[in-house]
Amino acid sequence: MRSAPTILHLDMDAFFASAEQASKPSLRGKAVVVGGLGPRGVVATASYEARVFGVNSAMPMAQARRRAPNAAYLVPRFGLYREVSEQVMGLLRALSPLVEPLSLDEAFVDLEAGGTAWDEASARLAGAKLRADIRAVTGLTGSVGLAASKMLAKIASEQAKPDGLVLIEPGTERALLGPMTVRTLPGVGPATGDHLRRAGITTVEELAEAGEDELVRLLGKAHGHALFAMALAHDERPVVAERETKSVSVEDTYDVDIHDRVRVELEVQRLADRCVRRLRGAGLSGRTIVLKVRRYDFSTLTRSETLRGPTDDPGVVREAAARLLEGVDTTGGVRLLGVGVSGLADYTQEDLFAQAQAAAAEGEPAVEEHAADEPVEVAVAGEAAPVERRWPSGHDVRHAEFGHGWVQGSGLGRVTVRFETPYSGPGRVRTFRTDDPGLEPADPLPLVERRPEDTDAPPMDPEVDPAPVASKPAPSASAGGAPGLGGPVSDGGVSSPGAESQVSSEPARRPKSRSGGGGDATSRP
Repeated sequence: MRSAPTILHLDMDAFFASAEQASKPSLRGKAVVVGGLGPRGVVATASYEARVFGVNSAMPMAQARRRAPNAAYLVPRFGLYREVSEQVMGLLRALSPLVEPLSLDEAFVDLEAGGTAWDEASARLAGAKLRADIRAVTGLTGSVGLAASKMLAKIASEQAKPDGLVLIEPGTERALLGPMTVRTLPGVGPATGDHLRRAGITTVEELAEAGEDELVRLLGKAHGHALFAMALAHDERPVVAERETKSVSVEDTYDVDIHDRVRVELEVQRLADRCVRRLRGAGLSGRTIVLKVRRYDFSTLTRSETLRGPTDDPGVVREAAARLLEGVDTTGGVRLLGVGVSGLADYTQEDLFAQAQAAAAEGEPAVEEHAADEPVEVAVAGEAAPVERRWPSGHDVRHAEFGHGWVQGSGLGRVTVRFETPYSGPGRVRTFRTDDPGLEPADPLPLVERRPEDTDAPPMDPEVDPAPVASKPAPSASAGGAPGLGGPVSDGGVSSPGAESQVSSEPARRPKSRSGGGGDATSRP
């Protein structure tokens, strides 16, 4: 573990819900819940206003509605979240070439590898500037943790929430971790936590006191060794810039169990096509096709088939998924279906295309490909069945007369729209027929309004022309204690969330001499 707190962990605050509040002025400061709105939906993200009522991520949506009946319930807009995530990741890559994304809203950064930070003061400055830049570019807030290892940096960012910065100073880690629950450590889930609790171990300090041999006896060799090291605040995991993708998959949970076998087969084919589109979008192919079926009784079956070589051909994936489905009994009903591809590669095996051609030659019906989310019209008794227009709650629309807005709700042939933008005040509400010709889906607007000068000038590539940061000079012969920062620091060696508020947002610059200077920011546990 390094001696300076130069590992940064960023976690955007209630990311999906915060993006929706920034996009919709009428929802700012109010409870917002994002997730699946069907009877079996779950909460993806809840705003901090909704968390006051006990609504949390992964909670069944029905339970969330009982706890916060007056909250706004919205369907996720992943296109918007990905766009904002790319902006944030661009800011992180301007700090260092070593950025390890964990999800759309979370990442580790090795500041030392980018020459952005080398001690406590420069690390704090870099973290404060990052938070200011994120707010300026996206309008959202993120919490930053700084420490000498990935484990501690993540713990620090959790303590910084919401909208704060916490730095764990080297030498204070053991005192900080000691009273924390064992569930704080990576790899300790509910099952491991219960197992340790039955052995009388509930805190990190008790974990360290139990000793390595006892933990190996309780948890096994690999897990026991790893947990003992983390209990001593040892974490040597490096920040890895590229995380290898192991599989690509898609799945759908259905509000009502599917009993019709033909419908199940059609759903599997549709999922196979969606999976291949994601596969091709990532420039990958795969050898192993996986089918996931969750039945009416919650039993989950997984079946797989490995091909002779990697493919990204939709016909081949569809056929393999259909063969896997043949061995699954669905008579009782199906509540979830999924199709995935693993054994990934960045090339395809051309001779696999012959499988689809051979199947067509044998007279098997071909399945047409359709664009993503494109409705399919089915001919019935010589007439085309009308396709009902769906208006998901929270999604963007545009009306020919009233302009841009978002769907507040729909049903019984009506759709209610609130007309407002991220840059306006709360807008007015109007109701239309679902087939109103003046109403159409729209793309999300940027959360921060683009000024004319932003659109006229070419965008700066942060990897080509980053913000100026002083290069790290050779150590001074008179180097002494590292100069501290004037912000307050808590007794546990962790800065308070507001500690960086007095720090300049200018890029961090290492002083020419470390022999004197500012006040001492070092605290004792």
